[in-house]
Amino acid sequence: MFFPVGNTGAAYQQIEEAKAVCRTCKVIDACLKCALDTNQDYGVWGGLSEDERRALKRRAMRARRSQAMQMQV
Repeated sequence: MFFPVGNTGAAYQQIEEAKAVCRTCKVIDACLKCALDTNQDYGVWGGLSEDERRALKRRAMRARRSQAMQMQV
């Protein structure tokens, strides 16, 4: 369930089931932080799918770049 193969069809259902379990977990934030800190590319961690964690990383990277550019001005 936490490591489905793919992200469509039956795998999508597994992802949603794993995320439902995550929503009830006391360590959801620590789990997500661990996944981000250790570059976990596969599975559901901290309530986020692989694609959602990648998007989160991209947004954070863009924000850091934007902040760095503003500091140079």
